[in-house]
Amino acid sequence: MSAQMLRAARPVDPPAAADAPPMDAIRLERLVKAFDARPILRGLSYTLPAGRTLVIFGPNGAGKTTLLRTLATLARPTSGSALVAGLDVIADAHEVRRLVGYVGHQPHPYEELTARENLLFFARMYGLRDGAERAASLLERVGLRARANDRVRAFSRGQAQRLALARGIIHDPAVLLLDEPDTGLDQEALALLERLVAERRERALATVLTTHNLERGLRLADDALTLVRGRIAYAGAAATLDVAAVERLYAGKPLAEQATRQAAGGAA
Repeated sequence: MSAQMLRAARPVDPPAAADAPPMDAIRLERLVKAFDARPILRGLSYTLPAGRTLVIFGPNGAGKTTLLRTLATLARPTSGSALVAGLDVIADAHEVRRLVGYVGHQPHPYEELTARENLLFFARMYGLRDGAERAASLLERVGLRARANDRVRAFSRGQAQRLALARGIIHDPAVLLLDEPDTGLDQEALALLERLVAERRERALATVLTTHNLERGLRLADDALTLVRGRIAYAGAAATLDVAAVERLYAGKPLAEQATRQAAGGAA
């Protein structure tokens, strides 16, 4: 790891393990995000309770990635508000970053570092006292122990994505944001992803993911949110949807009357 990177790594206080999570993992109130006066998110209001797994569906350009980046404090809302674990993503950005793990659509590891060095770098960023042990455990868990000392520039897309998953959970975040985490993963790694989501649910930790694999998303999630042109087309229990219903929403067609009532009941 270069000296420049070490100087740039400004540790933040790790979240207190004894703190009980708030009732709501995420709360959106009339959230708007625009780029150069072009609205991407158009007045979203939604609440995700702690411990739930949410899948966000939507065609390309619907605003899924923008929403996750806003929750991760990487994009600033134009108006409205977004709270993560009761903290405002603007006013409390520093604290929000302590509680959130974010894995973007592109893994973006430090390619000149080894897999182990990548995780140690982020462990230091989060001020983890057991960073070395945590890194070793996660490399084992994501199937990269044998590549721990290899530079990431030689990794396949799937291996880089596995490393990104390990990086995203190294500080055991209260809210994990996953933007198309299944891209480039083989069957073994997909099974790992599903186990990770299930374990977080058992521990009452929230997970939010986007995916274009509608069947997998519905299987993984407790709740579903469908965005179409930056607006919420559906918000409710994932169990009330099937692949055909999501595709119908994409096309701008209404759901059957029963599903529509259930969606309305699940919205904030």
